[in-house]
Amino acid sequence: MCDNVACRGTTWDDVEWSPDDAHLAFVSTSRDHKQEWFRVADAATGEVREVMTETTPKFYESGNGKINWHYLPASNEILWFSERDDWGNLYLYDLASGKLKNQITQGPGNVAQVLYVDEKKRTILFVGVGKEADRDPYFEHFYSVHFDGTGLKLLTPENADHNIKVSSDGRYFVDSYSTPTDPHITVIRDSSGKTVMDVARQDISKLLADGWIPPVPIKVKARDNQTELYGFMFKPSHFDATRKYPVVNQVYPGPQTGSCGSREFMASHRDMQSLAELGFIVVCIDGMGTPWRSKTFHEAYYGNLGDNTIPDQVSGMKDLAAQYPFIDLDRAGMYGHSGGGNATAAAMFHYPDFFKVGIAESGNHDERDYEDDWAEKWAGVEVKNADGTSNYDSQANQNYAKSLKGHLLLAHGTMDDNVPPNNTMLVVDALIKANKDFDLLLIPNVAHGYGPATQYMTRRRWDYFVRYLAGGIPPNEYEMISGAAVQAVMRGGPGEPNGDDE
Repeated sequence: MCDNVACRGTTWDDVEWSPDDAHLAFVSTSRDHKQEWFRVADAATGEVREVMTETTPKFYESGNGKINWHYLPASNEILWFSERDDWGNLYLYDLASGKLKNQITQGPGNVAQVLYVDEKKRTILFVGVGKEADRDPYFEHFYSVHFDGTGLKLLTPENADHNIKVSSDGRYFVDSYSTPTDPHITVIRDSSGKTVMDVARQDISKLLADGWIPPVPIKVKARDNQTELYGFMFKPSHFDATRKYPVVNQVYPGPQTGSCGSREFMASHRDMQSLAELGFIVVCIDGMGTPWRSKTFHEAYYGNLGDNTIPDQVSGMKDLAAQYPFIDLDRAGMYGHSGGGNATAAAMFHYPDFFKVGIAESGNHDERDYEDDWAEKWAGVEVKNADGTSNYDSQANQNYAKSLKGHLLLAHGTMDDNVPPNNTMLVVDALIKANKDFDLLLIPNVAHGYGPATQYMTRRRWDYFVRYLAGGIPPNEYEMISGAAVQAVMRGGPGEPNGDDE
């Protein structure tokens, strides 16, 4: 998943000890993320034996959010994950020779996360996506399969997104399933998939009584006019089908994740519904170049990070407007944070006649001023040409700032220790040199997330779209509930907001 064994800071993801602690298995990754080496070290002598290697044309990953290889010294085997046949599948290797014994799972659809391996019964329990026909390909289901590839069984039959927790002995698992529109049902099942206990059903009656409405799952066409893309649409609760509404796209281009996030039930999806209440149609679309689908889908814009899935966002929004005539494409906006900030600026520069308003928050606008390991995984190592150009020029937003036509708000925290604020300053400098009007908000003493200034940034975002996309006049200095007050209410303590605050 990363280019070092402790990529999450506190855990060793690419490391497994033998039961007797005599040997340490680990996976090494090349700088360009194209080659992996499975190695075993002798803990007493420090001797390292290279067992096997895999090379990919673009980038290698071991699953979705979890390392999926496993060291199986008791049976002298390795459980290995690969997308070599365009889908994320499991393979069984011989630990001594490093030779392939057999492929365990098959596509279409991916093994996302291996949650339990029973070496004695030679059975694997894993979360999979996209394996069930005519279902949302992002819905997670739970499966069992034998080491030899036989006996593949769906353990969670409901057409929903399943959140799984497995018992330490693998005999039972907790299954909390839901959809974006249907609340959670939690049960306990045994390893055969049989329900042995009903645990809970989420009650959303108070949400509904307060006027809550669910997002609308959407399906639109990608840039190739063939590939299906999935996402959500948010409409105001006072929706009037006879009106035309400006549309705002909340974007995150990946490649490590997408715009819409989990398909499980959630009462809110950031501030998308709140923004819709101000008179907008708000959408998120998981474009090509994001994970959980096929390898080809994930690699759609490898080597060209300036793509940012924006061609898919545009084609998807056009398709959605054809399905829903109340969407006004002449008033299209976009916003996003971090990679979404990068994508928003790119959309405003590359599609200046389509996107009229953009809000780019904390964007990593040039990957050469960001983390080397992140960019090199998704775009390859930078290659400089004799004339001074490089394969990274196309993703540098400052190179295209002169094309801006609409209203652009750039925002950044001055103490951002993820994306340094000079990333935004590169774009500011280019806009000034191009004599372009734009807006800039620097938030002092906050990091990549805006902390106590989050509500202020949210209010400024709402104001900006109301003023420049909807043509309205936002209330002057509307005061939102403070973060501290929100936390106090959630804890059931003092600080409950009054009507004026609301």
